Amino acid sequence: MDKEKIIVIDFGGQYNQLVARRVRECHVYCEIYSYKTDLGKIKEMAPKGIILTGGPNSVYEENAAKCSEELFHLGIPVLGLCYGAQLMMHLLGGSVCKAPVREYGRIEVTVDQTSPLFGDVSEKTICWMSHNDYIEKAAPGFRTIAHTADCPVAAAENEEQNLYAIQFHPEVLHTAEGKKMLHNFVYEVCHCSGDWKMDAFVENTIQEIRKKVGSGKVLCALSGGVDSSVAAVLLAKAVGDQLTCVFVDHGLLRKDEGDQVEAVFGPEGPYNLKFIRVNAQKRFYSKLAGVEEPERKRKIIGEEFIRVFEEEAKKIGTVDFLVQGTIYPDVVESGLGGESAVIKSHHNVGGLPDYVDFKEIIEPLRNLFKDEVRKAGLELGIPDYLVYRQPFPGPGLGIRIIGEVTAEKVKIVQEADAIYREEIAKAGFDRSIGQYFAALTNMRSVGVMGDERTYDYAVALRAVNTIDFMTAEAAEIPWEVLGKVANRIVNEVKHVNRVFYDCTGKPPATIEFE
Repeated sequence: MDKEKIIVIDFGGQYNQLVARRVRECHVYCEIYSYKTDLGKIKEMAPKGIILTGGPNSVYEENAAKCSEELFHLGIPVLGLCYGAQLMMHLLGGSVCKAPVREYGRIEVTVDQTSPLFGDVSEKTICWMSHNDYIEKAAPGFRTIAHTADCPVAAAENEEQNLYAIQFHPEVLHTAEGKKMLHNFVYEVCHCSGDWKMDAFVENTIQEIRKKVGSGKVLCALSGGVDSSVAAVLLAKAVGDQLTCVFVDHGLLRKDEGDQVEAVFGPEGPYNLKFIRVNAQKRFYSKLAGVEEPERKRKIIGEEFIRVFEEEAKKIGTVDFLVQGTIYPDVVESGLGGESAVIKSHHNVGGLPDYVDFKEIIEPLRNLFKDEVRKAGLELGIPDYLVYRQPFPGPGLGIRIIGEVTAEKVKIVQEADAIYREEIAKAGFDRSIGQYFAALTNMRSVGVMGDERTYDYAVALRAVNTIDFMTAEAAEIPWEVLGKVANRIVNEVKHVNRVFYDCTGKPPATIEFE
């Protein structure tokens, strides 16, 4: 796509994706690249600006992640954040050393409002600090434009060369006016016009798909999740009845979800798609019988999904293109963008699957973050309840059931989860909590219901707040809401006599249960 862009150079910082997201929220396209990216490639991209992320190293260590000093002499504005700021100072002749006082958390920063970076920012503002080292002395040609009680150079600038270094993290929500600072860099320093708009993305993508597909046939594996739904509708708008969607219902979806997907994408839906629903519940339950180990369950579900999809693809005949709902975090987390550790080997990334015979994969959402995918979905007219669906793992309820998966256990967790989601929505928290769901533990215990003793299961409720899903904190849901959920579950769901609330953050726990 030929558009103006800012690039993020990643030094292994945990907030790399967040930096790119914040820039895109300013309506400017942004991509993430490793610090090892060749300088020639960066020049070729001709970005409007460059942002250097934080990272785990100390810049003065022998094996620390570094970029070429030449990066600062390309005539392209550069903003260094935390480690990126220290690296800029270190390479350009400043001094970085171990800080006498380590700063971590929300810190009051005094800024120079005459700097282009801090226009419209309060003179004293709360920022998120996270550093053991600090800039002892700014590089020649730089002036200090922010400080704290313990950090003499919290930000520095060389306005003539458009180089800016800030010790804190403007990309996180804890920095009160961080978005304003990034907006200032993008518009006041880089002079971007802000041409990254979702309506334009949708229209351009439809045109590009139409051109690429021509008269070819397209196949889409539709899970009913946000990503695959938006990808399917984009293709439907582009190529109409050249697209066939296969929806594999493995019996591990949330309550009524299979019917909801069919209502939107099936023959009665608004998109006039060729839609095939495969009801394979018994097949999956049979394969999972007796299996308790989480990773083995994941593999069985994934492999069986592939087999079912492959069988349906063969019935359709020759197909030219396969559609996948890959999104930008999948690309970054699979090690294909940025420098952070490979977090997951993602089934949507890395080339053609070995079980299909297609010319090419189409990944229309490959450059979008999840919030942008939702915006694209709304732009395409997809119903709110599908666009704002809670995140759902590929193996479905198979990993929200501890131990063996059975039809009875699936029913229990479906009913409990439906009650939980209903009450969270009624209380008005459905858009403010990052992720919430019910899981079925493998614990059975004695209870009393009526005049009888019971020996039944315990359901665990999970709710977390998170910025990037890499770390998370348990959400503080009012007791009256949790109490009502617990009361309804034990009264309305058979074989449940206890309800727990999971207060653990990530780390040490994961967001999902298995």
